[in-house]
Amino acid sequence: MRVLFAPDSFKGTIDAVDAAAALIEGWAAVRSGDDLVSVPQADGGEGTLDVLAACSADSTWSSVPGVCGPDGRSVDARWLMLEDGRAVIELAESSGIAMMESLNALTATTRGLGDVIRECGSDRISVALGGSASTDGGLGVLRALGVRVLDESGQDVPEGGAGLLAARSVGASGLAGVPSDIELLTDTRAVLFGPDGAAHVFGPQKGASAADIEVLDEALQRWAELLAAAGLPADPFMPGTGAAGGVGFGLCALGARISGGAERVSELTGLSAAVPAADLVVTGEGKFDRTSLTGKLVGHVVQICSEASVPVAVVAGAVDSDVEVRTVSLTDLAGGAEAAMADPRRWLIEAGRRLADEVR
Repeated sequence: MRVLFAPDSFKGTIDAVDAAAALIEGWAAVRSGDDLVSVPQADGGEGTLDVLAACSADSTWSSVPGVCGPDGRSVDARWLMLEDGRAVIELAESSGIAMMESLNALTATTRGLGDVIRECGSDRISVALGGSASTDGGLGVLRALGVRVLDESGQDVPEGGAGLLAARSVGASGLAGVPSDIELLTDTRAVLFGPDGAAHVFGPQKGASAADIEVLDEALQRWAELLAAAGLPADPFMPGTGAAGGVGFGLCALGARISGGAERVSELTGLSAAVPAADLVVTGEGKFDRTSLTGKLVGHVVQICSEASVPVAVVAGAVDSDVEVRTVSLTDLAGGAEAAMADPRRWLIEAGRRLADEVR
């Protein structure tokens, strides 16, 4: 029997690579003769590099030292070169919200992401956009690549959202080192500005007050106009342009295209190609409910299994759904949510055992 183990991370408790390993350990304790394949997944957010590295034996890690972190402190940012020469860059490695000592929606910058894009040297890149700290419309990225952003006095604007507020003109004559093939990995449908825009949708979790959100939303609209006037137009209402505080839009202005994160990662990890030959796929996430099947990673895995007529099981920290999918709840196994979260590896191993027992 060939079983694919393709979980997402269980947010805040265990990453996707370790979750897959624990499920396999439990299954193998019951059915050691089965062909058990680890194919951990991500949706284009944090952890994307780790799952691609785990599934790509010939990929190679690199690091750009001393890039500008989201709060201006230097950080070392990892990136991954795939076997085919495509570089995969994770925004959270250089400009992630977890790097902030304290949240600040007006000063957090994406300049470090631009530093990594410039220094990686690849002409084909995929950028995982999850986990950003900023709402700067990609201003930091573009400045790192040579774009000048000036205030009403003709001076360079500050970093972050404050730079957007001050921006009155953009000069693109110094733009250099832009890859010819830029792919953006995100599953958000947020646009650049408006009620469904970057500031309104993501601003609160980045420390923006109600007043900050309003001025940032106006600044993002002006940013689109300034870039278009500089010969860098993009559609601010394209779904995904609001990803990472508008970085999606900033990179689209450089010719990037937006790809669904979960779908593209399933291709890059080989999951999509492997599903038709499998006898069972086991996926999972922190909480499984009806929304999991609409636009989330686990829903994508369930969909590709359905299309291939391959059985699928979902292991989740908590299950709140009556959909017709085999589920295992770690909360139920552990006797409570607190116990399940305290030792997720133990209960994922047990979940693997339970699933294997069912096919004995």
